[in-house]
Amino acid sequence: MRAAVLRGDRIVVAEVEDPAPGPGQVLVRTLACGICGSDLHAAQDLTGFAAQLAATGAPGGLDPGWQVVFGHEFSAELVGYGPDTARTLPLGTMVCAVPMAFGPEGPEGIGYSQRFPGGFGELMVLQEQSLLAVPEGRSAELAALTEPLAVGEHAVRRADPGPDAVCLVVGCGPVGLSVILALKASGQATVVAADFSPARRELAGRLGADLVIDPAAGSPYSRWSELGVPATLLERGANDLFGLPSRDAVIFECVGVPGVLREIVAGAPPRARVVVVGVCMSQDVIEPFPAIVKELELRFCFGYTGEEFAGTLRRGAPEGLVTATVGLDGVGEAFETLRDPGEHVKIMVRP
Repeated sequence: MRAAVLRGDRIVVAEVEDPAPGPGQVLVRTLACGICGSDLHAAQDLTGFAAQLAATGAPGGLDPGWQVVFGHEFSAELVGYGPDTARTLPLGTMVCAVPMAFGPEGPEGIGYSQRFPGGFGELMVLQEQSLLAVPEGRSAELAALTEPLAVGEHAVRRADPGPDAVCLVVGCGPVGLSVILALKASGQATVVAADFSPARRELAGRLGADLVIDPAAGSPYSRWSELGVPATLLERGANDLFGLPSRDAVIFECVGVPGVLREIVAGAPPRARVVVVGVCMSQDVIEPFPAIVKELELRFCFGYTGEEFAGTLRRGAPEGLVTATVGLDGVGEAFETLRDPGEHVKIMVRP
């Protein structure tokens, strides 16, 4: 099959061996696959990426010394069954799946394993049990957004904001926009979004953000009091003492670059909950004392559950998130573009 392959530090299009489904697995033809920020991290430093995965006990199978085919945000067409399969879906069905399959040593991440090439190739092997039929009428590109949008769903569940909480989403790339969608779908009353990009701010508003802030024009941490959140320890203490209402704050870090978490700790109001969704793969530094004095709560989240993935597929994805589509020959250039994304949100690959 043809695939966009990482070889060394370059992505090239090459002919690679077709994957073959094992017991309980199926063969699918990739229809669409989104480029994720994690793919950019891995392509920039595959050795470091593999080492960090191994340190967390994440699924194995990624050898940084050998070529790899990325792509875990996909929709695909079912084209074949392996042995010992139930064969419940007819061939030709458009499917999505949690990007994980079982190798001889246990689960491995599709697109982060030489054994299971991802959606930047023409064919993939998936676990039959993980297959979900895409609802009728859904386009391949919108179906492929299921995986990144499920990340936002999981982040909101991990955050567990009360219905009256003020939720600030810092960063309106794919991760931040998925959080905004999940917050509004859950009925959250006040969602504030902050991003430097005018296009991303505009999209955040269209997806439901109630207040959109340009950090270049004003701090996103300067509006707490007017939104009903005590901005200082003194204000919080006075409200508690005199029985005055106080709204809680939940802040979602959706940028994933060093320094942002430190800014959030400095700007968060007392007793805020900080939820880290953006994937930072570099060392970062925060100062604990302000967080201690303000009694901040810090939560990290990653991925999603099978239930959250299925629920996201049922709800569907809005138009506007896919800002470009390329073939395999355009994957290398798309990776370079997304290192400084500008107005882009999600670039989709159609093998």
